[in-house]
Amino acid sequence: MKRFLTTTVLCLLPVTAQATALEDAPWAPRAAAYRLTLFLGNLDPLPWGKLENSWTAPVTGSAPNVSAMSKMSDAEASAVTLAVENQDRHALFMAATDVVENGILQFLAAANDALGTADAAQNVARAEALYRAFADGIQAGDRAGFRTLGRAWLTLNSAVGSAGLSQSGAPDPDREAFTEAREVIETYLRDNFTAANIAPRAKLTSVPETIVQSGAQIDVPVSLPPGSDIADQREFPRLVLQFEEAGLDEADMPLVAYGDMLFDSPQIFGGPARDLGISCSTCHNRSDVNRDFFIPGLSSHAGGMDVDGSFFNPMFNDRTDDHLDTPSLRGIRFTGPYGRDGREASLRDFTRNVIVTEFAGEEPTPFQLDALLAYMRQFDFLPNPQIDRAGRLTDQASDAAKRGEVLFSTPFDGLNGRACATCHTPDRSFRDGQTYDIGTSEAPFEGGTVTQLETPTLRNINFSAPYMHDGSLPTLGRVVEWFNDSKSLNLDAEERADLTAYLEAVGDGQDPYQVFEGRESTFRLAFDELTTFASTLNTLIPMQDAENISLLVDTVAPDLAADASVMVNQAAKPDVYRLSAHLRAVGDASAAGNWGDAATAWESFKALQSKINEGMY
Repeated sequence: MKRFLTTTVLCLLPVTAQATALEDAPWAPRAAAYRLTLFLGNLDPLPWGKLENSWTAPVTGSAPNVSAMSKMSDAEASAVTLAVENQDRHALFMAATDVVENGILQFLAAANDALGTADAAQNVARAEALYRAFADGIQAGDRAGFRTLGRAWLTLNSAVGSAGLSQSGAPDPDREAFTEAREVIETYLRDNFTAANIAPRAKLTSVPETIVQSGAQIDVPVSLPPGSDIADQREFPRLVLQFEEAGLDEADMPLVAYGDMLFDSPQIFGGPARDLGISCSTCHNRSDVNRDFFIPGLSSHAGGMDVDGSFFNPMFNDRTDDHLDTPSLRGIRFTGPYGRDGREASLRDFTRNVIVTEFAGEEPTPFQLDALLAYMRQFDFLPNPQIDRAGRLTDQASDAAKRGEVLFSTPFDGLNGRACATCHTPDRSFRDGQTYDIGTSEAPFEGGTVTQLETPTLRNINFSAPYMHDGSLPTLGRVVEWFNDSKSLNLDAEERADLTAYLEAVGDGQDPYQVFEGRESTFRLAFDELTTFASTLNTLIPMQDAENISLLVDTVAPDLAADASVMVNQAAKPDVYRLSAHLRAVGDASAAGNWGDAATAWESFKALQSKINEGMY
């Protein structure tokens, strides 16, 4: 179940963590800059350059695509600029909060002046778009106030009136109702979001100031800033599994099936990754790379992020901004050591490190690690008819690629008498299991030791751009140019083109992306995978393994319900919800130790699955 579904989320609704990533609606520029400031302002150390850019440049995910500064008064812009220049976190928070509050008040005043016209409704909508920046903090800290404000916004929208159609049938504005609702909102904002009333905060949030001052312990839901994209990439990679190619059914391999579920489960991580619904498959879509993955402040560009910063696990914070490109996991059983720096010889140790160290999860059990490894070891490369079993080009490769193959095996003085093929050994999946300093890393201090990087495989690399450990080079052609320039290979333009053609030949693969046609829909793929995950209950219930049943149910049941929203056969949605409910019943019964009830609920699940199977698309 490598996730790929996207849904627009209403900004005021809490989101339950699940593996299906949810896509944000566009933000107003000032609201986007404010929310990005909250996110970046809680990182350690604070990235002041990025904080400045969040106001002076358009924020990805905002509409219109303009900077927040372009929407601000000179006084507001000066306050933000001065706070950034002085690197004054609290001053920036106050200035940013003022920007949003002032904008809401100004739009409401403009709406009041335009009652009975289309401009009134438009200004209320603009005010609400800015209010979105505060909404989740208000909801988390003051539910009663949140409901009161919600009713006030509804009243505003119904009280503005309009000019009607061709000047006929126009509802008159209700000025009294509008004034009362406006006063409710403005009073609340002045009491809670006026800079003069805000005390310094350990954590920047949009929780109202009166609630913060009360000392109440508020659990603000984890959120990502505007511009984030943790949904699966649009071109969904085709997954090649060894057992499927051999004609075997994953449901008959419970350890593999359970590992498949764990690979797609946020439940194995700690907060905030778990709360956001991030799983292994978020970054490694169907064993490959999510080339769209991006979190502002953590990612320098799409396809990777800084995995050892303060956001996911403060204990693992190395206090450096070091973006790492996400590696493909295709053929991972052949590609040790693991980690860009080859720090783990064991795939088991590396997997444990990702769960516990990078994403703050609890220590996985031996059974869970066994299952994850059993599944990941099934990952294979995409078949590539341009190379044979020894990594040599076949007759299907181009003449340019064949000329490049000769260059690839040619020793160069700039490579200390070695060839490209010395490290990217063709008959070893184009890697040698060693680490090298190739000149892309810097020493941590003057005279310090440079981090060496492991040799990555070249198989299927056509589909995992950008390249190098930090994703700094966008194309294979640029990689060739970098080596040519930095290692003084002295290749002319034709030779560089031939070497690039060779890399593209060995990096190719058949049918790299999943094709959906007719009943073979995105939901059908998800349904087959989710029900396969559930099939491990045939093993877990007799074992009376309540812990792993709970993890499975908490992963699969919400995904089934969420995925139903994209069914082609919408009439079958109620059946999916019933199936999810049966799975919840299994989890509830096993948690209570009622194993007979758990088995009964599981049998009900299987019976319903069999009955509705044909309609699941």
